[in-house]
Parts: sequence; C-alpha cells; structure tokens
Amino acid sequence: MIDIIQLLPDNIANQIAAGEVIQRPGSAVKELLENAVDAGATNIKLIILDAGKALVQVIDNGKGMSELDARMCFERHATSKITNIDDLFRIKTMGFRGEALASIAAVAQVELKTRKKDHDLGTYIEIENSVVKVQEPCACNEGTSIAMKNLFFNVPARRNFLKTNTAEFRHILDEFIRVALAFPDIFFSLTNNSQQVFHLERGSLKNRIIQLLGNHYNTKLVNVEEDTDYLKIVGFVGKPDVAKKTRGEQYFFVNNRFIKSAYLNHAVMNAYQDLIAPDSFPMYVIFIDLDPSFLDINVHPTKQEIKFEDEKIVYAFVQSAVKHALAQYSITPALNFELDSAIQQTDAVSKPFTEAQKESATFTSLFKTFTQANQAHAIESSAGGYKSASFGNHFQAYQPEKVAIDAQVTQQGEAFESNLSKLKSGLQLLPDKIPIQLHLTFIVVETNRGFIIMHQQLAHERVLYDQLYKAMNGSAIASQQSLFPTTCELSLSDALLLKELMPDLQYAGYLLELFGNNCFIIRGTPADVGEGNEKLTIEKILEQYKHFSNEYSFPKREKLIRSLVSQQSIKSGKMLTPMEMLLLAEQLFASSQPNSAPSGAPAYLEFKNEYLLDMFHQ
Repeated sequence: MIDIIQLLPDNIANQIAAGEVIQRPGSAVKELLENAVDAGATNIKLIILDAGKALVQVIDNGKGMSELDARMCFERHATSKITNIDDLFRIKTMGFRGEALASIAAVAQVELKTRKKDHDLGTYIEIENSVVKVQEPCACNEGTSIAMKNLFFNVPARRNFLKTNTAEFRHILDEFIRVALAFPDIFFSLTNNSQQVFHLERGSLKNRIIQLLGNHYNTKLVNVEEDTDYLKIVGFVGKPDVAKKTRGEQYFFVNNRFIKSAYLNHAVMNAYQDLIAPDSFPMYVIFIDLDPSFLDINVHPTKQEIKFEDEKIVYAFVQSAVKHALAQYSITPALNFELDSAIQQTDAVSKPFTEAQKESATFTSLFKTFTQANQAHAIESSAGGYKSASFGNHFQAYQPEKVAIDAQVTQQGEAFESNLSKLKSGLQLLPDKIPIQLHLTFIVVETNRGFIIMHQQLAHERVLYDQLYKAMNGSAIASQQSLFPTTCELSLSDALLLKELMPDLQYAGYLLELFGNNCFIIRGTPADVGEGNEKLTIEKILEQYKHFSNEYSFPKREKLIRSLVSQQSIKSGKMLTPMEMLLLAEQLFASSQPNSAPSGAPAYLEFKNEYLLDMFHQ
C-alpha cells in the first residue's frame, strides 16, 4: 500500500495561508499600517506605486525591532501580543495572529529596515518567497520601514485576477481611511506614484473626518457620546440632509478596530427612522469601547467581523446614543418625506433668487396680497388669466417647466400622426385624444383598441436606456456647453471614480476636465440638465453608480448607463404637457423593449375594449 498523504512544503503552505490574509494590495496596506500603530508610532507614511502592485511601503517612527525580532517576525504564527490562551480574550492591539508578514513574504519581495531607539545600528532583511536572501546590519532611522514589492510575482494566476489600477487604489484608499480615522492622534501621509494624496496632521476626530471625507461635513456632523459601566460610545453622525444612496461613509470601530456589522448598522438606521428616505443611508463614524473579554475578534481572517457576548445590549446602547444625539441637536422629522425628492432640485428651490427676478416679483398681485394693506381678498382681473375654462385653453395657458424628453420636441410635434401609425404589435395611439396624467405619475393614453396606462418614470427610463446605449456605442449625445463652467470638488474616492468614468460620460454629453487632484471643471452637460444643477447631477450619478456597483454585477458601462438613466429620467411628481405625454408614448413604442423598463418592471399596462366590457358583463 502506498501512503498518499504528506505535509506541504513551507513555501506552498505559506502561499495558501496568504490567500486568507493578502487578497490584494489593500490587504497588505491594512496589515502593515496596523503593525505600525501597534509599534507605538506617532508618524506613519504610506507610499504606493502602480496601485500597490509594484510597491507598498510603510515607514513609521515606532519602537523598532531587534535583530532577532526582525528575523522572527516573518515566521508563521510569530507574534509579540499573545503568550497564552487567555491573552486571546484580552486583545486590544491590531495585529495579533502572527500571519501578516509571513503571508506577505510568501507572495512578494520584501525589504525591511528597522532600528530600536537604544541601538546604534539597525537590521536590514531581504526576503523572497519565504526565503531570507540578505540579513545584515544597516544605518537607518529609529522605527521600521517595510517595503512590499511585486505582489504575487510568484503566483501569476492570482496577479491576473487583480482589477484595474484605479479599482485597486480605491481599495487601498478604503483601508488607509479606516486606520487613519481610528487614530486621529497619529500623523498619516499617503503618497501615490510620487504625488502626495493625504497629509493628515494630528488633531481631533472631527478634524480627521473632515480631512478624509470632505469639507462639506464641517457643519453637518452631530456629536454622539454615551458612557456607561458596560461600554463607552463616542463619534459623529451626519445630519439627515447628507444621507446618500450608498453605504460608503459608514464606519464602526470596536476598541479602535474597524468592523462590519449589519446588526449594529440596523441600530443606527432605526435611530434615523422617519428622518431620512427609506432607500438612503446616513453617514456615521462611531467608536465603541468595551472590555475585550466581552467580544471575540478572532472569528474572521481579516478581523473585520467580531462576535459580541451580548449583542442585544450593544444594539440598544448604539440606537439610544444616536437617537439621543439627534434629539439633542433638535433634528426631528419635521419634513414631509412623502414629497418627491425631485421637487428639491427644481429651479425654484435650487437656484439663487436674482435681483432681476426679485424686482419682477414685486409687481405681481400675489406679492401685493402679502405686502400691501387691504389686499388679502383682492382678485386680479380675468384679463390676465385664462381666457376660457375649456380643457384645450387650460393647457395653452399653463406653462410648466420644460421636461427634456427629447431636444427636438417641437420639431417632432408635426410628425406625430405619421409616426404613431407605425407603432408595434398593431397598437396605435390616437393623437387627437388628449392624454390624462393621474397623480403626476401615470399617463392614460387612448389607443385603437382601448387604452394604456404608462408609468412616466419607467417609460422614460426605457427611452433613455436605448438612447444612452447607442451613445456609448458611437452615437454620442450632443452636449450643451456652459457659458460659465462649474467647478466640482469631490472626495478623493469619488474623484478617482469620476476619472475612470470620464471617457464614457463624454459619450453621454458630459464634458469634464480635471482641475487639480479632486477638482473637476464641468464644461458641458446634456440639454436636460438645468443650469445650476450640474454639480448636483454629477454627484448623484456617482452615488447611483456606487449603488449599482454594490448591488449588481453589471459591466462598468452598463452600470454607468443605468446610473444615468436613474438620474435623468422624469420622476413621479413632474407635470407634463399633452404633447410631452404623447411624445413619450411614441418614443416608448419605438424603443427596443417598450413593454419593460431596464429594471424589468412593466413600463405600461394595456386595457383592451373587450376586457373592459367583460368587467361590466357586456
């Protein structure tokens, strides 16, 4: 009989173990930064080349290592933080498993320089594929400098699975932000391809949040603080008006360790109940400090998932602390959230009230009613109002905000009758019948065999989807150049994302130009983007894109098309003219799949005469 079970060689075992810890350059960044924090550093520098594929280097001014420790730190399960089993339940440091450096050395070329404070010389070690190539004394600064070069050089299959440089750098950025947020009393810097991205001086938590997540949070943060015998909660939550469509800026830290917890996130969401829309997510940076014996942090290789001894009491404290903070700052659900959010974006709300408009308004009867004596019941002469109460004249007198279903709406109006006869499936719209809009959401249009009810947003989403799909494949949408270009400043992660999307956005009619690290000039937009709303539109497109990235596995271009469709489509609550309703119906039936929106929801429902008669037993 031949024995077939054998022990794996150390280098292969290390590479397999590395798969649990080092999945991409961002994983190595996390481990190296945490080691620098554990070393007591007050100054930590992160240097990146080629999105970490060529180089990840961390330089700190911590306590450094002796010659023996420098050699031992690359061995598997070698750690200075655990001496017996009981230590596992008293852990307050970041790295303790003793696998990070061993895993990195198994899949990269590593150079280490380290010196203790009371030593004249430091130690230099060069290690590759878990094998020490060089170990010798060297002159170096106090602390440790560790450089990981050519990640996965010996595992090319795994290197091929890495994503684009932009995507990998975003992962690095996520890990950097998490560690930098947790330790505002430590100086951090991040340099990417010889360009400094972050220079974070030591300071308060609020300053660190603003430095990392953006200046717009300066007046949008609410302080959270709860101190009990069981745990302590400190941090900040965002005011309801900065809630977003994605979960991006949500951070929980337990004993300064970043964690992911759907359970605790639910506690925060409950605290915001009736304050934000159901599909929005609040911003928060919350620190929970409690006895390490009340939790287990060794349940996942990345240590981002932990187990509480009593989850229910932690949930209750978090929810109570956030609710108390929001109540203390008089943030109460006074807004009517049934109101469609699109109303907040209309010109009347979003644009400044110019002096010319102000002067014009002072001569109206409405202004006089509120400002002059004895005018409360004044009624303006009918000469300035509707000429008739007839249905047709009502629509002539009403002048709603122009809805950009199509830039050529007026030219296409004359072609209605000839085009409507060409609709699919034998269905014909009757252009001489005026459509009806119900609840500012549904459109009833008479047909040759009954009537249809369109959902105006879903129908427009289908029309836009087809237009944008053609645009992304060569038929670019015309852009409306701005007389006064708008400047848009974004957070670093959003700026990286926008740089990646800029070429495709140009096909969709958005002309953008990079202006500094995180700043863009918006020189042109599609015709349907109102003047003054350019910056808001770009921000919402990015939020929607991140939502699709989190929820669905679409290709990049498909995610962008769906994001633009979601942003630019006519929303419920928008009043349309009869011509706009008919044009929308015509464009819907001329599209590739008129029966459904891109999401799969039906764009219209048909009611045939036979069905209607059957309902009345006729």
